[in-house]
Amino acid sequence: MARDGDINEPTREFPEYPTGESLRARSDVPSDPRPGGPASPGAPARSLLWVLGAAALAVVVLLGVQATGLLPDFRNPFAKEQTDRSQPPLLKSIRDLSRYVAAEGNFQVVVDVQKDRRNVPEFLLNERTLFVGAGRIEAYVDFAKIADGAVVVSDDGKSVEIKLPAPQLGETDLDMDKSYVFAEQRGLINRLNDLVGGDPNRQQQVYQLAEDRITAAARDSGLTARAEENTRKMLEGLLRSLGYEKVTVTYTAA
Repeated sequence: MARDGDINEPTREFPEYPTGESLRARSDVPSDPRPGGPASPGAPARSLLWVLGAAALAVVVLLGVQATGLLPDFRNPFAKEQTDRSQPPLLKSIRDLSRYVAAEGNFQVVVDVQKDRRNVPEFLLNERTLFVGAGRIEAYVDFAKIADGAVVVSDDGKSVEIKLPAPQLGETDLDMDKSYVFAEQRGLINRLNDLVGGDPNRQQQVYQLAEDRITAAARDSGLTARAEENTRKMLEGLLRSLGYEKVTVTYTAA
């Protein structure tokens, strides 16, 4: 039986257990991580920051070296490329011109064309194009058509009379840089046809209609009358500078 003085002494049956002071002493001593044990929670974050910092530094160094011209330019492997396989221009003809362009008109027209079929719903078969066309047309006098005896000078050499052919309208020049398709509607069958084959010249009719409308507008605009007046003024100024006091310009019927 144990004695009273030996109550607090450890025995084999009752080993010594930690007291409050020993527990506080243990908490003050830093514990060494065991080999192979789990790392601290902040270690992955610090490793990721190091990797990102190294990558950013590498990018800065590469950009700096590229700016110095020591390395070739970095190219985008998916950049767009354009290949021009057009044939060289072929000169087909040359024509001498003796026209005096006396006036020019600039026009704009809106063409609204629709193609459909009777008794067929528009969502199946329909083609409607709203096209804004801009073009110009010239009014000129063809001096090559001046007939013999068209220029008559008076006996005293002070007056002259000239007979010119009537001014004509040139071909309408449709400016494709200023022309555009404003709206377009196509049925389901039309769209399927575009996927299968399509018609690369389907807009040609719209362009032709725009040119015809501009030509008709030029005829009604008084462009030829302006060309007559401008040609008359040009010849009067030219011939008077040559010493003629009276200049008469007339036009033959077209």
